[in-house]
Amino acid sequence: MSEPQGAEAVVLVGGKGTRLRPLTLSAPKPMLPTAGVPFLTHLLSRIREAGITHVVLGTSYKAEVFQEYFGDGSGLGLELEYVVEDEPLDTAGAIRNVAHKLREPDVMVFNGDILSGVDLRGVLTTHRQARADVTLHLVKVDDPRRFGCVPTDEDGRVTAFLEKTENPPTDQINAGCYVFRREVVEAIPQGRPVSVERETFPGLLAAGARLQGHVDASYWLDLGTPAAFVKGSADLVRGIAPSAALAEGTGEALVLAGASVDEGATLSGGTTVGAGCTVAGGAVVEGSVLFDGAVVGEGARVERSVLGANALVQAGAVVSDAVIGDGAVIGARCELRHGARVWPGVVLPEAGVRFSTDV
Repeated sequence: MSEPQGAEAVVLVGGKGTRLRPLTLSAPKPMLPTAGVPFLTHLLSRIREAGITHVVLGTSYKAEVFQEYFGDGSGLGLELEYVVEDEPLDTAGAIRNVAHKLREPDVMVFNGDILSGVDLRGVLTTHRQARADVTLHLVKVDDPRRFGCVPTDEDGRVTAFLEKTENPPTDQINAGCYVFRREVVEAIPQGRPVSVERETFPGLLAAGARLQGHVDASYWLDLGTPAAFVKGSADLVRGIAPSAALAEGTGEALVLAGASVDEGATLSGGTTVGAGCTVAGGAVVEGSVLFDGAVVGEGARVERSVLGANALVQAGAVVSDAVIGDGAVIGARCELRHGARVWPGVVLPEAGVRFSTDV
């Protein structure tokens, strides 16, 4: 297994997280509370656990939030540096944009919204043993049609990059974690948008470069949608997804300091109850994320949903597979289901939104 000497990390966290709105109106996606801490904390903790200490964050949207929270990274045992992307540069362009901060021969690159259990040292070992120019973490998925596929030969060498297709020839997909030789990063065109999948990787293949696949069946989840975000947080709380950043043991619920949960309430499914939250008697909260200060009223049900900071779900309301923005009020006996999104500060009156015919 490769020691991490000679390796550093780049984490791409510049996206706007539009699929997670309204949650990302107030914070970048990697900074959303996930199992009690900003999601990026889980990724950074795993990078540190692998022995890598120099990490460069490629930021853009609400860039200042990252530095305000993590500072120089010393609290996590890291040396963090920040590079702000003034204009969208796509994935490879964002990697090239941080090249002036790099100093090691091997550069591990991470998409900042992926929750993964891959053995990072194992990926590095694959890269070095193959003497690859770039190594890609590939995961096998049940339905690869929604993703670009990456076939490999019997030696694990990447043979092609295929767009989404109805009849994919392989179940292996790009998992958003790479190891680049630093010279390859420095050869990416500078100052314009460049895509790794559509330009950099196909160009390297055409030029005869060695692109290696590291295929495994570890935990993997793209947190881009509300449903995936809720699942990822719940999996962290329950110990299904790995993290070195959970302060407490795993279980059915994580209740942060300062939260008040009535003994007659039921918490399950990997729920996180944020600091200063209140969950009243008879309430049921299952597999959900309650940001700091959220309130769940008496007899209300919250299932697989996110309640933004200081959101209020009043007595008897049902919130299922929904996203409630910061400070929004869901009136008593309202019923929100199936992907409903309520924007910050919106107030729904008592029984004002229903899916059922009764009130």
